[in-house]
Amino acid sequence: MSEAQLIFDDYGKPIIIVKGQNEEKRLTGNDAIKSHILAARSVASILRTSLGPKGLDKMMVDSDGDVTITNDGATILKRMDVEHEVAKLLVQLSQSQDDEIGDGTTGVVVLAGALLEKAEDLLDKGIHPIRIADGYESAAKTASLHLDAIAEQYPVDPQNLEPLILTAMTTLGSKIINRCHRQMAEIAVDAVMSVADLETRDVNFELIKVEGKVGSKLENTRLVRGVVIDKDFSHSQMPKELKDVKIAILTCPFEPPKPKTKHKLEVSTADQYRALHKYEQDTFIKMVDQVKAAGATLAICQWGFDDEANHLLLQKGLPAVRWVGGPEIEHIAIATNGRIVPRFEELTPEKLGSAGSVKEITFGTTKESMLVIEGCPNSRAVTIFIRGGNKMIVEEAKRSMHDALCAVRNLVRNDRVVYGGGAAEISCALAVAAQADKICTLEQYAYRAFADALEVIPMALAENAGLSPIDNLTEVKSMQVKTNNHALGIDCVGAGTADMKVQHVLESLHSKKQQILLATQLVKMILKIDDIRTSGEEPR
Repeated sequence: MSEAQLIFDDYGKPIIIVKGQNEEKRLTGNDAIKSHILAARSVASILRTSLGPKGLDKMMVDSDGDVTITNDGATILKRMDVEHEVAKLLVQLSQSQDDEIGDGTTGVVVLAGALLEKAEDLLDKGIHPIRIADGYESAAKTASLHLDAIAEQYPVDPQNLEPLILTAMTTLGSKIINRCHRQMAEIAVDAVMSVADLETRDVNFELIKVEGKVGSKLENTRLVRGVVIDKDFSHSQMPKELKDVKIAILTCPFEPPKPKTKHKLEVSTADQYRALHKYEQDTFIKMVDQVKAAGATLAICQWGFDDEANHLLLQKGLPAVRWVGGPEIEHIAIATNGRIVPRFEELTPEKLGSAGSVKEITFGTTKESMLVIEGCPNSRAVTIFIRGGNKMIVEEAKRSMHDALCAVRNLVRNDRVVYGGGAAEISCALAVAAQADKICTLEQYAYRAFADALEVIPMALAENAGLSPIDNLTEVKSMQVKTNNHALGIDCVGAGTADMKVQHVLESLHSKKQQILLATQLVKMILKIDDIRTSGEEPR
């Protein structure tokens, strides 16, 4: 808090002088709210052109010169250098949508920006911000109930995966990998169904690993029913392929034990050196013999070992992999039903993992290689192995695959869907506008503003597809009213029909409701801030 001083004027009236008050900037009332709305609209307008299947990508270059090209809303906002506090709230909004749902991160920010834009018009009419916020919250509940009413059941059947594939294709339609999005959608569905527990309707994402390697083309992306690790065998003369493997998973290094305290060893004679060398060799031999005695035919070690230990492993005919990271070790243990062993003395045959094959695959002329562990007893652990022409494509493909996996997981958890292409938003806008006519209080203005804000999503879809936004929106709205068909939306891809049911453009009910509720909560919070005090520089 600023230091304050109390003084009195010539007439005895008290005056409080606050230190640094001349440097402090302050905005109050509607000016403060409009400042927030301007910041939020600026962020939302950046993402608006990235919405939908024809949305444009953004290129971001960080301080190190690393380039990211993406149209994923959460990634764009995360990489942006945002300083304004309210703009940071929008970044967190898209992140919470990404964490909870995994999809719809662009739409939720665009909707929040549209709600704030419409709120500004209501403020100019003299409506109190609290009445606007309360009206928005009631309208959001109306929209949520309407979504429940128009949602359709979409049963998840392991024998018929086509509906899930079509949903994943909707998610991937706006991504850079959409030229082979049927193949990517099938991979995403196979991966989720491999790890899904349909009884408890849960999907454990820990069992799905996404690996990428630069080179080849996107079409060579595949699902490995096992584990892929970015390592190779420790010695070049070790066999490149092993069958019916027993795997020792070790977190202890192949080296002589060292005291925990600081120590100094002085070797003054050749005999002492030879004795020390013999001790090291005997220790290595004992360690290797313990691993072989347990029946292991492959050692996977979290730590490294020197060339002498490596040569000894080759001599003893025990292939090994070193410097395998902690998450990979855990994934291998899950897939192979093995136990992670912290000490050689604890290694027993029961703790070994098993796999049908372990092979080293190489890529082109780069001499880079990876290990593929397949035929694992726990077939629920899978790896999606993504290929691409450059690092940016591989990274964007990983993000796209994550969105597709989340979309399929959401359907496994809750198998109700609404139709995309702006169809759900238009239907909700009509329902909210109809409800506004039944309200006699001031909140009816907020209801109509909410309905107008919902229409911004289909308008942005049409605009990004090169269509006339207003013409397309009014046409679809009138068709929805006449036919009572809630699946009519914007035909962004030129399929010749506005019926999203025919185009198979689907979104999970949970995702759509979450978008509306999260955006409304954030807007309500922003509208309740009426005083800003900033010291020094004003935030940009």
